[in-house]
Amino acid sequence: MTYKTLKIKEEKYQESAIEVVLSLEDKITKNSLWCGTFNLIWNDLKTEIIKKDIEFTPQLEIVENLNKGTFTSDQLKEESYYKVLGHPTYALKKQIEKDLKKKFQETSDILNNFEWTEKDSDDYFLYTMLKKEFSFEKEFTKLKKENFKTTKNVSYFGIDDSTSETVYENVQILYYKNEENFAISLKTKEKEEIILSRGINKESFLEIYKEIQQKSEKYKEKKSFLKGDSLKIPYLNLKIKKEFKELEHKDFYSQSGEGYYIDKALQTVSFELNERGGKIKSEAGMGIKNFSGHETSSRKMHFNDEFTLFFKEENKTLPYFATQITDIENFN
Repeated sequence: MTYKTLKIKEEKYQESAIEVVLSLEDKITKNSLWCGTFNLIWNDLKTEIIKKDIEFTPQLEIVENLNKGTFTSDQLKEESYYKVLGHPTYALKKQIEKDLKKKFQETSDILNNFEWTEKDSDDYFLYTMLKKEFSFEKEFTKLKKENFKTTKNVSYFGIDDSTSETVYENVQILYYKNEENFAISLKTKEKEEIILSRGINKESFLEIYKEIQQKSEKYKEKKSFLKGDSLKIPYLNLKIKKEFKELEHKDFYSQSGEGYYIDKALQTVSFELNERGGKIKSEAGMGIKNFSGHETSSRKMHFNDEFTLFFKEENKTLPYFATQITDIENFN
């Protein structure tokens, strides 16, 4: 299979050392991030187009995790997300832009990264946007700058001796073992729950989350925030864009035998957290090319670099001569 590569002018995003994982089950590193937007379009690819699990050859562990469908739209309020599936026409692009403006008063950062056509084809485009904004019941206190590990002058917010006790209601302690092993939940006006934990080292976000739940259920001490307790949370502000090249240009087939490949797979995530609350916006888009019945472009079979040569008699199981040619001067 020969693939067409769309050349575009990429938007500039700040380089980041953060690893973006595709599923809650994926293995994580020390600086990892996951958002469910890509899972939503993968679920639609599997159930609406392919009608079965996506199978690469060889199969990838990240694809197996995506196929599990652990995260679905059932975990979100309908007003917080938008998703669409269709053929990649200019009409669909305009419809998405119109819908985003109407629902979220937002524009897309990724639609221009995909290839669009005038007429319907056998190709597909899948897209979703998630947007949420939330605020705490009571505003936390801005705290003095301190270190975060070896990083100096990091800004924090939270609760100290000067904070009004009414702010304590923002916080529920899920469990507390010591200052290096605990988890809390922050309440918001919009009924969003912000969970923070320290001291759990697991291979995936799903394993960490499950252990928080288990420890919280077993914790029998006071779960309310008390006078004398303290809380420090660093201000967070991140904008990241990720192309999942490991998923691109690999053939897979639908239940009916149609052949497809992912031409481009993108996800963006931006979020903020401060003393007043926070917000998150994420997009995911995936261009799917159909190659069944399409003529392939010309194939160049040029032995102009290292190659191997065999001689074999017809109807015999083994060759009688073989050579590996690396330096052609030795063979001329």
